[in-house]
Amino acid sequence: MRLGIGIVTLAFLELSTSVQASIIAGHDYVVLNTPQRQESNGKIEVVEFFSWGCPHCYEFRPMLSRWIATLPKEASFKRVPVGLGYPEWDALAKAFYALQVTGDVDRLDSQIFDDIHKNHVWLHDEQSITAWVGKHGVDVVKFTAAFRSFGVNTTVGQAEQRAIDYRIPGIPTLAIAGKYTVEGNQAKMLSTADQLIVMERAANKNSGK
Repeated sequence: MRLGIGIVTLAFLELSTSVQASIIAGHDYVVLNTPQRQESNGKIEVVEFFSWGCPHCYEFRPMLSRWIATLPKEASFKRVPVGLGYPEWDALAKAFYALQVTGDVDRLDSQIFDDIHKNHVWLHDEQSITAWVGKHGVDVVKFTAAFRSFGVNTTVGQAEQRAIDYRIPGIPTLAIAGKYTVEGNQAKMLSTADQLIVMERAANKNSGK
């Protein structure tokens, strides 16, 4: 029996080593010089930096949605909309947080993406966005108040600062555990993120977290 356990243990160690060896820092992912604070206490935080106005984010969304459903219990997921200097993306970031306030963001997420990129609907300023959400069952008065509120503007500013702190080169980008960022080929991004989560989970276990 001891031999069998030894073989299993050796196999596990070999598998762990191969997983870690299959991705390379500086090539497949970036290690942040300054780790960022995670907001999900006790969880490995995965953050997607994105914009509804970004065509690559639109292409990524179906694949990402399927991947999110497979995340281990030790991981959490959060989306952070950013403008990255584009005024129309800034407006969409404000719309995201305003729709969080009204409780409609999850319901309208896919429709906004589709209308912008598939149906070529102009949703790049407050007027066009407000008209659109009104047609889709959102309380316009509540939405407008949220869109213009100090709270939403502050949150958008914090999201932009977070993108700077994470040194985001473009979107979509995934940030893992406040330590790593991944961007580029979308399927490869998710594969790399999976392996970083495995690495971080093993590190947490070894440190007693």
